[in-house]
Amino acid sequence: MGVKSKAALAIVVLLLFLGSLWLQGGLDYHWDSCIKGYNHVNKLHHLYNSSEATVLDGPVVIEVCPGQKFQVSLLLSHLQAGPTDPSDVLLEPYLASWDELVKFMEALGPMVGLISKEVETKTSIIRQLASSPEDNPEAELNPEILPMKTGSEQKPPTHTPAYRSVRSMIRVELEKDMVDFHQQTDSGCRTLLRLHRALLWLKLFLAKLADTPVTGRLRSPSDLCREAYQKSLANHHTWFVRRAAELAFIAMPERNFFFRLVCAQDQVELSFVLTKVVHALEEVYNRTQIALEEHGMLDLP
Repeated sequence: MGVKSKAALAIVVLLLFLGSLWLQGGLDYHWDSCIKGYNHVNKLHHLYNSSEATVLDGPVVIEVCPGQKFQVSLLLSHLQAGPTDPSDVLLEPYLASWDELVKFMEALGPMVGLISKEVETKTSIIRQLASSPEDNPEAELNPEILPMKTGSEQKPPTHTPAYRSVRSMIRVELEKDMVDFHQQTDSGCRTLLRLHRALLWLKLFLAKLADTPVTGRLRSPSDLCREAYQKSLANHHTWFVRRAAELAFIAMPERNFFFRLVCAQDQVELSFVLTKVVHALEEVYNRTQIALEEHGMLDLP
């Protein structure tokens, strides 16, 4: 085996290891069911923003991007369905948003796509908890209520009140002593924290990608993603994982790829679409941050 082949093999091994440790600690359990009751089959998603769409202009409409698995319109639809009063986030659209973000990461190539597998495992943990017989007695009485699959195979579901939202999940898991503040557990709260940290990384990256400098050239997505990582997930990773992440970012596609991914013609259109996504992400992130902080859960092991 030549030097180049050995180097390539080493990179693949590092990235596989990164995929398992990306969100700080690989998970030992894989679940196949999910929260039920959220229909995310839409062809056109009408996005209302009072500061950008007047009564005369009507709602902003972002159409489905033909021929692509990832749909930015669908992501926005899920994100905007998440926030609910009082300062809470519904878990069904939250997890559905992650389903779409997984498609986004997979579209960036196999190197970044490895990370999405760990995200899918984490969303499945919360979905399994939400559909457990203890919290969903209807599942025991009705055998037709089965664990759902994600993506295109998903069926119209029901959901359980205990895991209806971020705050209801926190409340129930604390009442049941499911959250351990000293060692790792498979609680929904700990799993949510790992997703929450990853959401900050994606939010920062998309915000940087949407930014259009007044002067100078646009920076490469690879550099922007690296900076976003250093300000977010890198703070929770070991030295080895941080170095492996650097390898993954090298394979990041160029900016023109992101134009095609959201059906934008140029940086102006890309900035317009991504700014909407970032605003929606920020609302969900901030509400989750407050809920976790209020219960001292920002540093769960």
